[in-house]
Amino acid sequence: MNANTNFAELADRYVALWNLTDAGARRDAIASLWVPQGEHYVRTLQAKGYEALVQRVTSSHEKNVRDAGFVFRATGDAQMLRDTVMFHWQMVPAAGGSVAAVGLEFLLLAEDGRIAIDYQFILPTPAV
Repeated sequence: MNANTNFAELADRYVALWNLTDAGARRDAIASLWVPQGEHYVRTLQAKGYEALVQRVTSSHEKNVRDAGFVFRATGDAQMLRDTVMFHWQMVPAAGGSVAAVGLEFLLLAEDGRIAIDYQFILPTPAV
């Protein structure tokens, strides 16, 4: 990983991406976070390359942020080991309330510090 890339800041930027309402800003953020043939995997979904990543993030944003009123937030627990970064995130109501979803990201980074492969795990939501 590039010494100039802070892994905690990478995690924050990653999570913030899913909240972006502007399509151009989303596209720019994807290009700054992933390599051109970057990959994203979650459950049965997979995306490879910028266009597929844009579709994946836009679909999630429309469903969860725009239509359902949630926001995503990083939990501040990012850790780095060699060329990987791991962190958790939460999906919460924008107006406040209980955590609606929890996830774990496991990112394999390219030499330039951008994401080569992104494994997203949706975890059991904690009981309130």
